[in-house]
Amino acid sequence: MTHETKDNIKAITFGCRLNTYESEVMKNHARKAGIDNAIIINTCAVTNEAERKSRQAIRRMRRENPDARIIVTGCAVQVNPDSFVDMPEVDQVIGNDIKLKAESWSEPFSERVQVNDIMSVKEIMDHNVLSGFEDRTRAFVQVQNGCDHCCTFCIIPYGRGPSRSVAIGNIAKQVRKLIAGGYQEIVLTGVDITSYGADLPERPTLGQMTRHLLELAPEIKRLRLSSLDPAGIDGDLWELIGDEPRLMPHLHLSMQAGDDMVLKRMKRRHSRRDLFDVCDKARRLRSDIVFGADIIAGFPTETEEMFENTLSAVKECDLTFLHVFPYSLRCGTPAARMPQVDGIVRKERAKRLRELGIEQLNRHLESLVGKSLPVLIEENNKGRTEYFSEVTIDRNLPSGKIVTVKMERVAENYLKGALV
Repeated sequence: MTHETKDNIKAITFGCRLNTYESEVMKNHARKAGIDNAIIINTCAVTNEAERKSRQAIRRMRRENPDARIIVTGCAVQVNPDSFVDMPEVDQVIGNDIKLKAESWSEPFSERVQVNDIMSVKEIMDHNVLSGFEDRTRAFVQVQNGCDHCCTFCIIPYGRGPSRSVAIGNIAKQVRKLIAGGYQEIVLTGVDITSYGADLPERPTLGQMTRHLLELAPEIKRLRLSSLDPAGIDGDLWELIGDEPRLMPHLHLSMQAGDDMVLKRMKRRHSRRDLFDVCDKARRLRSDIVFGADIIAGFPTETEEMFENTLSAVKECDLTFLHVFPYSLRCGTPAARMPQVDGIVRKERAKRLRELGIEQLNRHLESLVGKSLPVLIEENNKGRTEYFSEVTIDRNLPSGKIVTVKMERVAENYLKGALV
């Protein structure tokens, strides 16, 4: 996604919600430093394809903007800096550990390459307070960065470093500023947010931080959490799921697979049974809750039987929003040394998972027909329910407004409704 500001600074963002947040911080820093006619490309390293798209975007931006300064940063830069340093289209390369520091942008062109050892970064992050996000009706707030786990398929710990948490007071300060700016929905994001707090003095959990945040910012109307490790949901968070109406009834799980052997080879911390238990417990606490999930298709050594176990887990857990990725080999990870599944098979399995995901989504949408629900308007006549279901309504309304909509019918993977 590309955003352009009036002072001619562009940001092209690849990857996760955390990158979306960080791109806004970098644009603010660049703007305050007086930088003009610059393009910031915030890369992703989660797959080889993501890295390839970043390089493709750099070349395209140079062709389209021959006089602009191109600044490249993000996880792909941190993991594989030389591949970007060697590109003649690139003016500056900035590592992940310094890209959010204002001083990196105050005199940004003194060194072409600024990439440090991310694994040595241990300090608690200094939160960067944003007043808003361009072209968005929900605001992302970073609560954590980095990851201390070593999933065999994942390169991200080498791009983000060890887990570090933002102090609760700083999170609340950011949230209150965004709410004052008109945001109705806040999304707490990070690399592994269920690891929140382990590096802080009193070791608060994600649930404890969230509860305290809701107390410090009672004006929050809608709160969402980004991807959750099923093995890391703490007791306080379970209580909030059951008794806090401002916490949206939509949890996104870092599932990855539904077969025990695949999960073991991925070095995940949960089992197939754990996935079922998480979904069952959440539904006992809040019967209308829906789930999303990240799933990798065609992980090394995955047999057809193992893949079928993942398909059946999606059905038995009744997952609604699937983010499906065919396995992508990342050099330097243990999974890259395992026996690989044929690329055609990976793509075919990903296709089957996505088709199942569409069936699951439409089943959820059908269950909402006839109900009147609050909808956050995102753009013109489109918005999202509390369950994150997409809705098109019968008239245009201002972005950011929450309205009550009666769900009339299911269209193509979304709902159609009328304003009540």
